[in-house]
Amino acid sequence: MKVLSYILSPIFVFVFFLLLLIFHPLQWLGLKLFGHKGHQSVVDYMNWFLAKSLLILGISVRIKNKHELPEDSSLIFVSNHQSMFDISPISWAFRKHQPKFVSKKELGKGIPSISFNLKNGGAALIDRKDPKQAISALMQFSKRIKENNWGAVIFPEGTRSRDGKPKRFASNGLKVITKFNKEGYIVPLTINNSWKVFKYGKFPLGLGSPIIIETHKPIKINSLPFDELLEQTEKVIKENIK
Repeated sequence: MKVLSYILSPIFVFVFFLLLLIFHPLQWLGLKLFGHKGHQSVVDYMNWFLAKSLLILGISVRIKNKHELPEDSSLIFVSNHQSMFDISPISWAFRKHQPKFVSKKELGKGIPSISFNLKNGGAALIDRKDPKQAISALMQFSKRIKENNWGAVIFPEGTRSRDGKPKRFASNGLKVITKFNKEGYIVPLTINNSWKVFKYGKFPLGLGSPIIIETHKPIKINSLPFDELLEQTEKVIKENIK
């Protein structure tokens, strides 16, 4: 299997970055010609192609959702974080809610398509070394989410788990977002197996382990004090990590 991964990994990397290069000018055109809706439509299809490119590695993406998600209020998707390949499946699966990500500011420049989308699509770019900037960016982000009825995506672990084992959830980012979206809902998500893409390190890439994203029951934000809300969200996410 590992021998095959040495053959397929370069093909996947080439296709993945080719897609980023192709969709970069398409995003620009979508934004300039049709505004946010045009840009969002291009981003949606980009994420579909990026998620499907994982099939080169024999990796399928499965979304398990038994719950009807509210459409008339902002949704805060809270998830564990295992790899960069968590992003596109979440974006495509929940595209109806136009999910916007909380991301570190370093990703806001230098990466074709990804940086353009983060800077122009409504994401929050935070400086982890500057708490004042981070809080300000999160406050502006939270207001945009409420005003536009968008979805927000936050990974409270703060960084990826390289072996699938969850890290402690930090509260600050989620606390700011929920403060400005009290009428919205938290939607807990559990991601399994995406860390296995990097089980050998950066190269070669792992093959054949399906990425599974499970949606849990939405929680009304103003139904619980924040500490209980965080505890309940973290518990249901971590209980379903396999």
